[in-house]
Amino acid sequence: MNIVATAALALGLTACVGDLNVTPIDPNTQLPEDVLKDQGAFNQLLAKCYQGLACSASDGPDSSPDINGVDGGYGQYIRAMFHLQCLSTDEATCCWNDQTLYDIHNLCWSTSDTFVAAGYYRVFYQVGLCNEFIRQANATQIEGFSKKEQYIAEARALRLLSYYHAIDLFGNVPFFTEDNSVGSEGPDQISRADLFAWMETECQALLASDSALPKAGKTEYGRIDQGAVQMILAKLYLNAEVWAGKKMYSECATLAKEIMAEYSLHANYADLFCADNHLCTKNVTYNGDEIIFVVPQDGMNIRSYGATNYIIFASTGGDMDASGSMGISSGWGGLSLTPDFVNLFDENADSRAMFYTQYGKELDDITDFKAGGYKSMKFKNLNHDGSAAQFDGFVDTDFPVFRVADAYLMLAECAKRGGASEAEGLSALNAVRSRAGINEVVKYDLDDVLAERGRELYHELSRRQDLIRFGKFTTSDYLWAWKGGVKEGKAVDAKFNLYPLCSSDVNSNSKLTQNPGY
Repeated sequence: MNIVATAALALGLTACVGDLNVTPIDPNTQLPEDVLKDQGAFNQLLAKCYQGLACSASDGPDSSPDINGVDGGYGQYIRAMFHLQCLSTDEATCCWNDQTLYDIHNLCWSTSDTFVAAGYYRVFYQVGLCNEFIRQANATQIEGFSKKEQYIAEARALRLLSYYHAIDLFGNVPFFTEDNSVGSEGPDQISRADLFAWMETECQALLASDSALPKAGKTEYGRIDQGAVQMILAKLYLNAEVWAGKKMYSECATLAKEIMAEYSLHANYADLFCADNHLCTKNVTYNGDEIIFVVPQDGMNIRSYGATNYIIFASTGGDMDASGSMGISSGWGGLSLTPDFVNLFDENADSRAMFYTQYGKELDDITDFKAGGYKSMKFKNLNHDGSAAQFDGFVDTDFPVFRVADAYLMLAECAKRGGASEAEGLSALNAVRSRAGINEVVKYDLDDVLAERGRELYHELSRRQDLIRFGKFTTSDYLWAWKGGVKEGKAVDAKFNLYPLCSSDVNSNSKLTQNPGY
């Protein structure tokens, strides 16, 4: 798996990222050692590490995708993560008969699944890009590279984000850094527990007082900082019992409180998912600073068929008012919510219940967009005041990777698991509920936390992870429509708590052992 060899090495994001608003380097005609002569060239190389999260290709939304053999639409990073993290749960079904797409929601995928491969290769492609940047930056001695240490720290943080997805989705994975190049035999495999330990050490180094990574909110919009690394580390601790076989809820609670002290809940939940949601960050403050890290989308300059473009277009179709309600010309008619997920909400009170209900709640046929199922209207290509956003076929809505509301709910969960006081957990839970316009509670249990996380964080790549941590993803403890491929839902093999390593990798690399059951 020589990921770096297939990587397009640089492309500039053309909006929102300051120093990285640059002209691309063409890797087909220029080798890194030929062009990395000054800081400006390294701007271009680092920009590609960011661009890989936002787009599928270095030229247009999906022309000549970065990864050979993976479609530029469904292979976009956030869209690939959405399929694996959300479409596999009660949050979403998709009516398109696209190759193996039904198998994702039905929890019956195989080692050769197209959509699993798209997520797998996109994650490790990003790791390879970041490794290459770190390797090249460490090796250079050019004059005037004043931001070298900061740039290396950013690449390390971006690499951590992708390894965070790797440890969650795939468990024991191929592991390589800037110190061990990927040869013809492929990388070594690391155990989930050892990867956890490495990631924890990396996070702590990037959060140290002498770290070159910018402090929370002290960098250009769209760039990673210590706030995002705090969230990655908190997620590691939250899931430590599953990923590393040890309980670290006290450590998670401590970090959650630190994050809550740095960021605040935005007053209006809907604003966080509008076309001008950049105003809800610590970098560009507008009535709060909730969003910690985003993957930018720009209707003119940062375009893809994934990320929020996919979520908004695929959630819209049929008789929905695409223009007035969603800020697009017309929808693709793909994504529906299961009735079981909708039942988590008090639709009459909860401001987060942003649904199109005309086709009914029941989901009798997942192959027909208009046959049933509520549609999510959470993400929109409209500004927070309802005015039209810029639109030329692509949306302007950034994807929030981390929000402080998640930290509030992590604290609430950790309190019920013995990692914080009951009073702290209750206060955090009620802060989120109050913002949603629903009644505060005087007591709660872990099932209440899971339900609250579902209501608050849907379509934000957390649902599968949460259901696994609560023991409800593959078991009969919680069923939803078409889980296991039947309308009433059924339990499935526990092997589906992990996705398989891509079969082509396992077949070509004798160092890799496939996940159990596959």
